[in-house]
Amino acid sequence: MAHTPAARPRVLAAPDGTPFRDLNGNGVMEPYEDPRLPVAERVADLLARMTLEEKAGLLFHTMITINPDGSLVEPEPGAPDDDPMRASTSAMVTGKLMSHFNLFGAAAPRRMAEWNNRLQDLAATTRLGIPVTVSTDPRNGFVDNPAAGAQTDGFSLWPEPPGLAAVGDEELVRGHADIVRQEYLAVGIRLALHPTADLATEPRWPRVLGTFGSDAAVAARMVAAYVRGLQGEELGAGSVSAMTKHFPGAGPQLNGEDAHFPYGREQVYPGDNFDYHLIPFEAAFAAGTSQVMPYYAMPVGTPYEEVGFGFNKGVITGLLREKYGFDGIICTDWGLVTDTQIFGSPFPARAWGVEELDRPTRVERILDAGADQLGGEAAPELVVELVRTGRVTTERIDRSVARLLREKFVLGLFDDPYADPDRAARICGNPEFTAAGLAAQSRSVTVLKDRPAGAAEPLLPLDAGIRIYTEGVDPAVAARYATVVETPEEADVAVLRISAPYDKERTTGFESFFRAGRLDFTEDELRPVLDVASAVPAVVDIFLDRAAVIPEIADRAAALVADFGASDTALLDVLFGRAAAEGRLPFELPRSMDSVVAGHEDVPDDSTDPLFPYGFGLRLG
Repeated sequence: MAHTPAARPRVLAAPDGTPFRDLNGNGVMEPYEDPRLPVAERVADLLARMTLEEKAGLLFHTMITINPDGSLVEPEPGAPDDDPMRASTSAMVTGKLMSHFNLFGAAAPRRMAEWNNRLQDLAATTRLGIPVTVSTDPRNGFVDNPAAGAQTDGFSLWPEPPGLAAVGDEELVRGHADIVRQEYLAVGIRLALHPTADLATEPRWPRVLGTFGSDAAVAARMVAAYVRGLQGEELGAGSVSAMTKHFPGAGPQLNGEDAHFPYGREQVYPGDNFDYHLIPFEAAFAAGTSQVMPYYAMPVGTPYEEVGFGFNKGVITGLLREKYGFDGIICTDWGLVTDTQIFGSPFPARAWGVEELDRPTRVERILDAGADQLGGEAAPELVVELVRTGRVTTERIDRSVARLLREKFVLGLFDDPYADPDRAARICGNPEFTAAGLAAQSRSVTVLKDRPAGAAEPLLPLDAGIRIYTEGVDPAVAARYATVVETPEEADVAVLRISAPYDKERTTGFESFFRAGRLDFTEDELRPVLDVASAVPAVVDIFLDRAAVIPEIADRAAALVADFGASDTALLDVLFGRAAAEGRLPFELPRSMDSVVAGHEDVPDDSTDPLFPYGFGLRLG
């Protein structure tokens, strides 16, 4: 059911003619409404006006959904209000007084801008008119994972972060993030829940695709460039705020499992390499990242308490606040407090190490640890209870509220939180941005082999008009480059697109979005690829969302390339010599699963005798 909120607040003029938004509707320009005043004065004035309930609402940052037509989601009367994925938008904004939301789902860019404006109008009906900060996971890549990112129609399409690292060009990354900034701004998104500064030191980890690879120095350069592309040299009205994650580095997961799940809650450092994982975060701090997100996992075998990082005072206050002097916003990862359901299955809170605590005590631990916001939660009443019972002080709440208000003021949300739907339709996915993304996709393609066994000459680039047999390629796209035939026997060359393997049998429901476990192919998975490669010279392209163990394919393929998010057009432009592949592996490809298991989760590229080492990449011809 659509919801149409009241009209937006009036823009009035002060006695000297200064225009201001009359957010509290009293016809007077209060200090917090005065665009001429320093941010610190506006924050102090507004903070003094807020009730405990208004402050508590500010400490929660949860999911919100959008209708395809750009209207606000308002379920029928009686729908539950404790599940943000099903809850009424107005119940969260005007009832719970929340003003930070992670947009889940999408619509056309014009409709997203219209939705933002309706949401801001709704927020303006609250007593103080505090505007909403809309955040998002990445929207410009190839992979859909409700916990990590969502490809969004109408936005430009780019390689995933390992592909940007494969190119290794800081200016490319900064330019990419600047385009992301422009597209987000156009639809009203003001906070990016990225970049990911984690390192791909454990090749089995399902979230490698969000990283800039395994090398800390390279990742540091990429992360810093990304932050600067989003925020500029300093946060302001033209910025998108960056929430760098997942402090202090989420890569070294025990056995490569993920901390979304109880069996993946442990983060380990058998190589005594804790500090190595901090290097990309140090670069993010130097670049001015406005926000930081700790991960779910609990450190094992370190000087820190064995509780999840969101509850970990030694990590958040001792390391992040005190050692690094970070005074920006710290927001926990999503769902540390409340058990819920996802896709109809139970999904316990990620309260690792403090599972025995009740919900108010979990919130108390998070606040005591030093976090400002609880991600993925919608329970301000718990903060109200903690303050009124004397377990948390008002002064402690005010410190976080001041940080959160400060960013809203710096981003200009109090003065103009609206988006222009016409501009959104014009900016998002425009031809310039689309071409830049396509070029980056081609540049990131990484050539691993280009000479059939016994051949005197390389196979690539392919000649235009040859006969090709394809699997995993749109025949209509392939037909723009060559004559597409129905069988390998008719072809001069085969082009096969495959994905890295994973444990399909253990991934159901929400877990299916986390491609975990083994990195090697089964015999049944290998057979179709090797059969084609036996019938005709085959170019095999493998999508590396993680490393893959592929000695059989590397041996039998006439040419082997890797991609990290590339369209058929971007790949075929490389294979037919229309674009240059510049990629070099952002993590090694191990030779066997035994060498993976023998490695240390916290040490990069430490398998024995890798099939392709870190940084490997050929140039065509």
